[in-house]
Amino acid sequence: MADAVTALTAGAAAPVFIAGPCVLEDRDTVFAVADFLAGLNLPVVFKASFDKANRSSADAHRGPGLDAGLELLAAVRARTGLPVLTDVHEPGQCAAVAQVVDVLQIPAFLCRQTDLVVAAASTGKPVNLKRGQFLDPRRMGFVVDKVRRAGGQPWVTERGTTFGHGDLVLDPRALVWLRATGAPVVYDCTHSVQTPSGDAPTTGGARAMALPLARAAAAVGVDAFFAEVHPDPARAWSDADTQLDFATFRRLVSEVSAIDAARRASA
Repeated sequence: MADAVTALTAGAAAPVFIAGPCVLEDRDTVFAVADFLAGLNLPVVFKASFDKANRSSADAHRGPGLDAGLELLAAVRARTGLPVLTDVHEPGQCAAVAQVVDVLQIPAFLCRQTDLVVAAASTGKPVNLKRGQFLDPRRMGFVVDKVRRAGGQPWVTERGTTFGHGDLVLDPRALVWLRATGAPVVYDCTHSVQTPSGDAPTTGGARAMALPLARAAAAVGVDAFFAEVHPDPARAWSDADTQLDFATFRRLVSEVSAIDAARRASA
């Protein structure tokens, strides 16, 4: 299944799925998600973060940290054969992370941090660039170019645009504009439905909107779908309001695959 990464980088003939819990939790939960994804017989990249550094509250759960997180990601890879993806937040993390994972991800809030982007690209691993909620999608070509100039293979992910002070909105034009970068385009249907909170210490969200927006993205045309998946989202350590349970993720796969197939057939 490691060729899910190769397929997306080279141009997949069907959607690739990037999925997993928001943050690395206990081993039983992480393995439950990984085993579920591996059993779907799909082109899947397992995603989870070892550190959720972009947090408003000092009390928010961040994850196990670099060393323990990489050990757990390596265990997932060995157990399931799935390729793995995780975030990096500092240039100094990139080399160590690249020894374990198949894809490095640049968080949305850090997408313009040149030293971080170049360090990730210099590892030789594909780099998934999450578009910042604040950044015009038509400017992402410059970020993609940073990866290419450093010898890397860019992917670019749409995850919604800041709408006022407490919401995000998906503008489908962003998917078209991101396609113009020449990089594979990923649609993140769970982060796109977040509702960044004001007084509350955690981010909320409208999980029910994830599938409708994913269907819209499939109709526009993307190469991959990104979704955070958890066996019991209400108990998730992070993004509890937007992660998908296993049944909902299966439905997502079925619906977007059918729409994607119809779109490709009519192209």
